[in-house]
Amino acid sequence: MFDLETLRLIWWVLVGVLFIGFAIMDGYDLGAAILFPLVTRNETERLIVLQTLGPFWEGNQVWIVLGAGAMFAAWPIVYAVAFSGPYFVVLLLLLTMGISRPVSFKYRTKLPNLFWRRCWDWIVFIGGLFPALLFGMLVGNILQGLPFAFDTNLRMTYEGTFVDLINPFALWCGLTGMVMLVMHGGIYLAVKTYDPIRARAIHWARLAALGVILLFIGGGIWVAYFLPGYQLPIPVDPAGFSNPLHKQVIAVVGGWLANYQHYPFTMVLPIIGVLSALGVVFTAKQGNSRLAILLSSLSIIGIIGTVGVSMFPFILPSSHHLPSSLLIWDASSSAPTLLLMLVSVIIFLPMILLYTAWVRYVLRGKVDKETVDKQAY
Repeated sequence: MFDLETLRLIWWVLVGVLFIGFAIMDGYDLGAAILFPLVTRNETERLIVLQTLGPFWEGNQVWIVLGAGAMFAAWPIVYAVAFSGPYFVVLLLLLTMGISRPVSFKYRTKLPNLFWRRCWDWIVFIGGLFPALLFGMLVGNILQGLPFAFDTNLRMTYEGTFVDLINPFALWCGLTGMVMLVMHGGIYLAVKTYDPIRARAIHWARLAALGVILLFIGGGIWVAYFLPGYQLPIPVDPAGFSNPLHKQVIAVVGGWLANYQHYPFTMVLPIIGVLSALGVVFTAKQGNSRLAILLSSLSIIGIIGTVGVSMFPFILPSSHHLPSSLLIWDASSSAPTLLLMLVSVIIFLPMILLYTAWVRYVLRGKVDKETVDKQAY
């Protein structure tokens, strides 16, 4: 039905869609958690904000589970390097996003003690801030290349440390990711709440949108003039064996921009990223902010899509041993595995989308004091 080259390309797109879905769906959870201490002034307002997140956060994290599962099945070598190399970062993500954040939603109301609730409130904030920063920092380090290498038996060694991941470009990307999610989370709160929470959320979302524009453009200049990008001097067979060692790779400053010369239509992605964020600034206050949240989602698509298109066909470059860099052409599963998974996605992904849409429809509308009073807090 599909040849191996086509299947690899399809799965590159699908994995990208899943991670973009996570950034959009769980991104507003993380952004709203970062804004939690900034948009609330009393216990009732805090409960309102938490109620906007409570019914959705767990379902939203399904997207990262799907993305990681798809990565494991479609690109097992990439999964092995990405989840075992920077292991401490993955552990921090699990502790903050997967454990402390959901626990804080429930435990803060177990006791009426003020100190108890303020402690859990800060954990809510940390559970939004750290994942937003860490995801961005991971992207920044991937663009620079991770320090791994394969021997002739494809056994991987990782030479880096957690401290190595904290570098200026990674911090810039982490800040960009955090501000992007603050923009998205602020607009989400504007859609789901009334004043004064709504007004505060719009204020921070508009500031964040301006920050997204400046940081994204600044990151593009950094990539163009200072950051080495990876390229293939000799083309690789898109239908070749999954062995990353049979190729040549070079690092050239500005190399990540080559695809925009070869495929000019891809310039639409960074343009969407910037213009949509600018649109958030002007539409955040209009109507019910629904246009703004659409533009915020488009900005996320444009920004993440820009990273994916810039790196194509690289998925995980190696700074330690350039030929060990992983491409979509030489790190995938076999054609039968990719085809079987594709059939599963065609069957089950529409079900997930329909369920997600139904939940949003059932729980549509704003959250106010009356809504909170009905909950068993």
